[in-house]
Amino acid sequence: MRCAQKLRKKILSLPDSCGVYLMRNSRNQVIYVGKANSLKKRLLSYLGADLDNKTASLMAKALDMEFRLCTTEAMALLLEAGLIRQLRPKYNISLKDDKSFPFVKISKEKFPSVYITRKKDNSPGDYLGPYTNAKLLKAALKIIRRSFAYRSCRRLPKQSCIYYRINLCPAPCIGKISPKEYKRIIDCIVLILEAKTDSLIRKLNKAMRDKSKAFDFEGAAGIRDQIAVLSELSSGSGGINRKSELEDLKNRLGLVNLPVRIEGFDVSNLSGKHSVGSMVSFQDGVADKNNYRRFRIKNFSGVNDYKMLGQIVYRRYRRLIKENKPLPDLVLIDGGQGHLLTAFRQLKELNLNLALVSIAKEREHIYSSQKPGILSFPKDAPGMNLIRKIRDEAHRFALGYHRLLRRKELIHV
Repeated sequence: MRCAQKLRKKILSLPDSCGVYLMRNSRNQVIYVGKANSLKKRLLSYLGADLDNKTASLMAKALDMEFRLCTTEAMALLLEAGLIRQLRPKYNISLKDDKSFPFVKISKEKFPSVYITRKKDNSPGDYLGPYTNAKLLKAALKIIRRSFAYRSCRRLPKQSCIYYRINLCPAPCIGKISPKEYKRIIDCIVLILEAKTDSLIRKLNKAMRDKSKAFDFEGAAGIRDQIAVLSELSSGSGGINRKSELEDLKNRLGLVNLPVRIEGFDVSNLSGKHSVGSMVSFQDGVADKNNYRRFRIKNFSGVNDYKMLGQIVYRRYRRLIKENKPLPDLVLIDGGQGHLLTAFRQLKELNLNLALVSIAKEREHIYSSQKPGILSFPKDAPGMNLIRKIRDEAHRFALGYHRLLRRKELIHV
């Protein structure tokens, strides 16, 4: 009864929001994945006495749960199907076995077509799903297509159609996109449909940095916009997930308290021009955009990441001390051990003893001011996911400010 009471308490505290919920048994295995337009209303119905046999059996086995918020019910549908495909929960019998549900088919061609079908035929292709609601599936694909334009025609035509003119198809039919770039789009769509948006965001952030280094700022901006859409679509790790990230971070870093407020720093420059810095703020594992800050590097020219980072860290915390404002529980630096030591010296100069951690760009090694050497962080650890999320957001914010200054310069030329 103790665990049942714990589950009941979690259900009573659920938000009245759209999302996906996962029910777990005594061995912490996911035994059911469901979606709801209102998590609170749906799960409260599970506490009633008048349950069908399947639901009653499920609730007899369910001892814990977690939830993930979604921006729309259509995106909840994709997340639900992706999780069922990954986890194969025992009580999602109908979705595993019933062949009447719709699928998304991706054809095996040089430029694959993406479309909805209810039948698996003999033509080459990959089938994703099934999904429980064709109407919601269509709505979800419309959302995806705005940022990841794809071909939906069954046969490749010889001229472009209306979808190209409204930016929903990259027009491979008339050679407007290379096979390599089109494959990248299809790979992204597959990751979204498989509920692997965190993995996709990491890949896109690397692609954005590569394009920025190659001075392809237009390409980097396009990827940045895709990341922003994905961040909105997957903005809902539920409260339970966020707490597990914070607790994991606390334990692995050896912190005394839970890192409720985390501030992350990054710098951006192009050959020494428009050197800028960014600071993003996360409260309880969620981006707190009202407390983001942008910095223009002062009294400095050339390229020196250490000096630029040192300047913005010093300016940030000197101001908080001067204004007598609360300090963060953890400071995150985008960089390696050298960057960590630079930030540590600035904090020491201000007589501050804040918990400090950095993440190196290439191999994602984690360093801490409180522990020597590279810390042991499994790549899929909840705390690691939170570190990546903050690092990527700091990089996105810095790059956005850098591009803004470049546009202003071009306007005044």
